[in-house]
This record gives sequence, C-alpha cells and structure tokens, in this order.
Amino acid sequence: MAFSSFENDNDEMLSEINMIPLIDVMLVLLIVFIITVPVMKHAVNIDLPRASNERSQDKPETIRLSVDADGGYYWNAEKLDDTEVFNRLALAGAQDPQPELHIRGDKAVRYERVTQAMAAAQRAGVRKIGFITEPSP
Repeated sequence: MAFSSFENDNDEMLSEINMIPLIDVMLVLLIVFIITVPVMKHAVNIDLPRASNERSQDKPETIRLSVDADGGYYWNAEKLDDTEVFNRLALAGAQDPQPELHIRGDKAVRYERVTQAMAAAQRAGVRKIGFITEPSP
C-alpha cells in the first residue's frame, strides 16, 4: 500500500509493506500445526496381537442357465440336452448351501421352454431363482 507522508511536503509517496496481516496468518498456521501434529502421532505404542478369522459361510455358487432362440439349454455356457439339464438341477437342489439359478431366456424363444426349466428347478428343490434381462434404453 502506498501512504502519503504529512511530514514531507514534496509529494513523495511512502511505500511500505504492512507486515501485521502476514504475521497473523503465520501465527494461525503455526497454531494449527501445533494442534494437529500430536493427533497424527500415536501417543502409546502397542504391540497388537494377531488373529485370523474364519469364513462363516461360503457364498453359494451361481448357475447361469441360458435358453437360446432355438430352445437349447446352456449350463454356464456349456450346451446340454434336456435330460442332462434336469439331472444337474437335481444335483444343484441337493447341495448345501444351495446355488443361485439365473435364467437367461432369449426374447425369441418360446415361453414354454423357459417355464419347463423353471418347473424342473422347482421340482429339484432349487429355491433361489432369478431372471437376467437387458435394461431398456
């Protein structure tokens, strides 16, 4: 800032930097650092014990049963005939924990083929059945 001097009559400008705001800012920063440094360092050094936890329950397997446009069944991308699919559904229904069955049906397939797979899963005792669809735009 520039201040004019009343003592000098020769219109000279006195230019000085006001240091008071800078000192105030530095003091505030110093106080902030003094307060935060002890928080960042732990005051008590403790040797913590080590323990391992066991998984309480395994996540069940997910089975993808796809029905293509021709009515063919795919068990996790493996093409199978009707009897083999029904046999595998029976094995899946007997497992513990029971796997989740995700049915993906082509939009051009007859609805009957999807309902046959659902009925076979119900007869086999599969309780977790979901349908996979594409989101609409």
